Amino acid sequence: MNSSAQSQGDWFKDDASAQSKSERLVAAELLNGRLAMLGFVIGLFTEALTGHGILSQFTFGVLGIN
Repeated sequence: MNSSAQSQGDWFKDDASAQSKSERLVAAELLNGRLAMLGFVIGLFTEALTGHGILSQFTFGVLGIN
């Protein structure tokens, strides 16, 4: 294999690696967004059930403060 063919192969590997990394980043951001939306909806649902706002849910549930 000559030097030109090897550099083309390296370019292909680098490009494939970058594309794979980009696809994983997109998938991670999509999951992150979905989990954030789910957390927000759960917070609103809990607020509707208990009458406590998001901040009071946090202080009461996590810190144990009334």
